[in-house]
Amino acid sequence: MPLDTPRTRQIDQPRARPFDKLRAGPVGTRVWTAGRLLILVAALGITYGTFFLAALRVATRAREVKVPDVRGRSVTEASAALTNAGLSLKIDPLRRSDPKVPADHVLTQDPEPGTVLRRQRVVRIRVSEGQRDPVVPTVAGQAERTGETMLAQEQIAILATSEIRTSDYQANTIVAQSPPGKSRAAGVMLLINRPGGGLSYVMPDLIGTPSGRVIDVLRRQDFRVSVLGDVPYPGLPTGIVVRQTPQAGFQLVAGQPISLEVSR
Repeated sequence: MPLDTPRTRQIDQPRARPFDKLRAGPVGTRVWTAGRLLILVAALGITYGTFFLAALRVATRAREVKVPDVRGRSVTEASAALTNAGLSLKIDPLRRSDPKVPADHVLTQDPEPGTVLRRQRVVRIRVSEGQRDPVVPTVAGQAERTGETMLAQEQIAILATSEIRTSDYQANTIVAQSPPGKSRAAGVMLLINRPGGGLSYVMPDLIGTPSGRVIDVLRRQDFRVSVLGDVPYPGLPTGIVVRQTPQAGFQLVAGQPISLEVSR
């Protein structure tokens, strides 16, 4: 029986990869090493850039603050609040009167509260002058009725009137006023020239009397009576005189105006 001839076993050899020949030589080794270094450098650059941008964002946010609301505060309080927030204060030289904001308190601010600013930026404020009396117009030399209209338009009360009788001025002309024109005041006193002769009266004390009856009596004597307004007055019924102009004791002539305020 013939012996089988031994078969030669073929062992599969691994196929060569495209870069094996390149890597096998010294040039290929250097190129491969350089490529890995480039990849490493690029990865490090991306990592560094990411951390740099994150740090820059954190640093930028750390330099930004919100503008506090200093409206209605005193200048000292506003300055302290802005300084604590890392901001600077600048006061506008122009002031404005406001009945709701006391004098030397912040009326407006720029930028508005809540605005995001970088530290050391300036916040401009305007300061209130508080409640200021109106400017008194010059009524001396005017006819009495004209002067009354001018004062009423500026909401200035006639506190008292006095009178003289002289030929140097026309009858029923305002001779003088206190305070003088262009000053600030809530009320004025007037000196009026009355025509000579005729019947004169002494202004009675009307405080506490019913306004309806008083107005009828005065108008029958040719006085011009007007009710300037009614004010709440606890404990008094409606229509009681609580203020009068002129005051009790002043000399009056027919046709002179009389102003009353009554309770409501």
